[in-house]
Amino acid sequence: MKIRDLLNQFGPSFSFEFFPPRDEAGFEELFEAVRMLRRLHPTFVSVTYGAGGSTRTKTIGLVARIKQELVVETMAHLTCVGASREELRKVLDELVSFRIENVLALRGDPPKGQKNFMPHPEGFGYGNELVSFIRSNFDFCVGAAAYPEKHPECPTPGQDLENLKRKVDAGADFLITQLFFDNRYYFDLVSRARRIGIKVPIIPGIMPILNVLQIKRFTELCGARIPTDLLKTIEAVQGDPHAVEHCGVLHAASQCRELLSRGAPGIHFYTLNKSRATWAIFEYLKS
Repeated sequence: MKIRDLLNQFGPSFSFEFFPPRDEAGFEELFEAVRMLRRLHPTFVSVTYGAGGSTRTKTIGLVARIKQELVVETMAHLTCVGASREELRKVLDELVSFRIENVLALRGDPPKGQKNFMPHPEGFGYGNELVSFIRSNFDFCVGAAAYPEKHPECPTPGQDLENLKRKVDAGADFLITQLFFDNRYYFDLVSRARRIGIKVPIIPGIMPILNVLQIKRFTELCGARIPTDLLKTIEAVQGDPHAVEHCGVLHAASQCRELLSRGAPGIHFYTLNKSRATWAIFEYLKS
């Protein structure tokens, strides 16, 4: 079923994002995490797509297996990195053959070791071009990315918002935000987006902090900022992984409560292929 038809059908949506593991053992661990989180009745789950299409086969295999074996709606990520139009068409044809109906269309990050994004000479340089290509040639429900604190490569928030509108005008059905730790950035993004005519659902993306060094690396890459008080709190306990996770879960749960109470259409969890933290956040939300 298409995600655009599922959003708000039964109240706020909850969705989980996973990435393809490197080895077979990791796949079984991941599938067990998905199986456990399935008990929370997610609206959909998504699977990321490696830089340069490095996990293409794994991504397709995972979304197909999750949908077929666990009967959960799935969404495959797809990026422009290192791919021509025909190569992208083949990936999309393969997704169609597995009856996958939802795609998250992304420009993608440069492959490891490459500083700047370099489009394939026969491919696309921007996310809106990929959205348009999918919309013109296939019947997928198409999602796209939004940046509450702007894309790190974009010079100004205003220009970033214009880029976001291009993706929506090209045919994106809904948006999922990059991770953030201060809800003001999300609400500001939504307010500014509505003022320029972006009407599609904007789903906030939440990542519970599990590791201090890891989250610093992630935020540096995506341009998100950790609030000073939160950073001090997790740094004070960084020698105790359980204490860091506890702080991360509490902060994420607080974010989710406010986001939902103020009208967010749902929550998209960046799970890091773990089920415990996401499960704990749900327990807090129910309390």
